[in-house]
Amino acid sequence: MDARSLSLYRWYYSRLCQWGLGLAIAVDLLLAFVERPSSMSVSSDPRIRLPPWEPPCGFTQSIEIVCLVVFALDLAVKGYLIGWEEFRKSKWLIGYTVVITFSVMDWVLSVSMACDERFRVRRLVRPFFLLQNSSLMKKTLKCIKRTLPEIGSVFLMLALHLFLFTLIGMLLFAKTDNGQWKKYFRDLPTALTSLLVLLTTANNPDVMIPAYSLKRANAIFFMIFSMIGKQGLSSSMSVQTSIIRRRLGIRAAFQVLSCQGARQAHPPLPQYNSPVLQRIQVVFTHYFLMILGNIMALANVICICTFLVLNSEKSTTERDYYIIEIVNLCFILYYLFEMCVKIFAFGWKGYLSYRSNIFDCFLNILLLILQITILFTYRLPYSHWDPSSEGVLSLWDLLRLINMLIVFRFLRIIPDIKVHSRTHTLTRRLYVISNTSMENMASNLTMQCGTYEELGYWPNNFDDFAAAIILLYDIMVVNNWQAFLTVYNRYGTPWSKVYFVTWWLTSSVMWVNLFVAVILEVSSLRWIHAYIQTYMHTDMHTCMYEVKQIQEPTEEELLCQLNQHPHLHLHW
Repeated sequence: MDARSLSLYRWYYSRLCQWGLGLAIAVDLLLAFVERPSSMSVSSDPRIRLPPWEPPCGFTQSIEIVCLVVFALDLAVKGYLIGWEEFRKSKWLIGYTVVITFSVMDWVLSVSMACDERFRVRRLVRPFFLLQNSSLMKKTLKCIKRTLPEIGSVFLMLALHLFLFTLIGMLLFAKTDNGQWKKYFRDLPTALTSLLVLLTTANNPDVMIPAYSLKRANAIFFMIFSMIGKQGLSSSMSVQTSIIRRRLGIRAAFQVLSCQGARQAHPPLPQYNSPVLQRIQVVFTHYFLMILGNIMALANVICICTFLVLNSEKSTTERDYYIIEIVNLCFILYYLFEMCVKIFAFGWKGYLSYRSNIFDCFLNILLLILQITILFTYRLPYSHWDPSSEGVLSLWDLLRLINMLIVFRFLRIIPDIKVHSRTHTLTRRLYVISNTSMENMASNLTMQCGTYEELGYWPNNFDDFAAAIILLYDIMVVNNWQAFLTVYNRYGTPWSKVYFVTWWLTSSVMWVNLFVAVILEVSSLRWIHAYIQTYMHTDMHTCMYEVKQIQEPTEEELLCQLNQHPHLHLHW
């Protein structure tokens, strides 16, 4: 590096230059509060809000072009210092170039249209300037990228939990004339939203009472759903559970190393003399058969879901049961075929040594009995039967029972699902989502909004950037976030449900938990440091803080859980 480049390097990384670059980034981000629709008003309540101050055309554009020039100079200096070869290898700098070019092009369009453009797309990419100039945020994104499979598996489990219980709920509770009941379980999107609200908020009675008032036993469904969702899925993120898992894994590793040998988990496969039977056995013991079984179970659930969606508005007597009955019969025959070939390939003892096979066998026998009952009672075709009055159980009740067992059987795929400075990141997401929502949902509410109005939530809207940020923050932290979802779905578009649920998942579930994880990680490091210092008899006062309340699992608890593990078989 020559003297000129060295002096440029020192000047670029000087405090004055870096402060100037940070100021340009801050000003560029803060322009959203002044740009149309302006947030320069005392209140965001549309009932009492005065017309906000609107900057003249060219005012914000002049400031923005100065910031873009600063960013272009920053890019040029970085490219000069690292050289062209390194510049081409840097994805961040290439992205920096693309974002600056795109922003300048959008700025030119805005000026040429005399500030009368409907959308300012460049506002969505402004957080990239903050992201690109922060090494801490780059490291954070890299860490998040590494944990995406684990985060995705948790979301997949949550989606599967909601979807299956939605189908079971729609099958379990027949259509009635109860107006409140229609409000929560009228169709598939409404039922999904109701159970999501039930899982994420404390207003369980709002969803449960309409069904509970009809039958006392209906509360069992909601209790099981809440316990699995809140206690089962949510507890996986608790600190105590994480510590027990870590200690259990370490202890299991030493147990495996110190044991005399491994006990055989499953009986040996039966031996066949015929080469043809041996080849068939190899085919039916292949992992592909389990994948095919899961695909068929998923296809069956999708067929049931389609039937429920198409017949959600029809009464019991108007529904066509012939097609769904034939479809279920075909899938049940496949389930029986799958069970028989597994028994042939593994043998009775080998087949029953798998818990999933016992689960499948029990449900397959129940499905076969119910299917035979339908065929002998109603025969085919049975269009002349009254589906709600014939037999000990009506045809609709038998079909509901079969469909619920098929949906319950789909739980077999759960064992195959492997559950494997954030303030800046949260700010970036708030900025992007606020701009998107403000552009698409502003001034959609023109009528009285029921619960939204009763709660006095009028100031929470998407009419300007500041109000959009507060609304998204409220959704992230308040308990009854479904009030916003309901009103925008009612007077806007049904796709607003997807928007609000996506924001709630990414903000309240993902980013807040990541922020808590950072705090816990720091506390854990402090605890380890304090433990070492205690062991060294130095600095005793550093041990007095709250992390010591976390209890370590006992030896008996670890051994008990190891002995109950389905895939760890040790003998001494």
